[in-house]
Amino acid sequence: MPEARDNTAKTFKQRKSFATRKEEVAGIRAKFPNKVPVIVERYYKEQSLPILDKTKFLVPEELTMSQFATIIRLRMSLNENQAFYLIINNKSISSMSMSLAEVYRDDKDEDGFLYMTYASQEMFG
Repeated sequence: MPEARDNTAKTFKQRKSFATRKEEVAGIRAKFPNKVPVIVERYYKEQSLPILDKTKFLVPEELTMSQFATIIRLRMSLNENQAFYLIINNKSISSMSMSLAEVYRDDKDEDGFLYMTYASQEMFG
């Protein structure tokens, strides 16, 4: 198994055990029942988008995916011609009009976190 260069090369799931993650979600949900615990990480093959300054977000459940994407875009300081996509559980792109409560209900991990990966696609103008 190749050694990780540093801690950022490991995913959130690789850094923390299932029990630890489950416990963390239980605490978060008890304190903030109207917020969704989301983990946002850069796609491992992504080259052009910056790494976010944090991976864990506590998001109001009424926020839409579109509003959340705007928050992530601002955190990355992207300009308007840089596209990026939020992929849920490494498998699907959610409808941007869905609320985070809906996405969480449908796609949360068994540990209780909602996992998203962001990636760009080269745009040819």
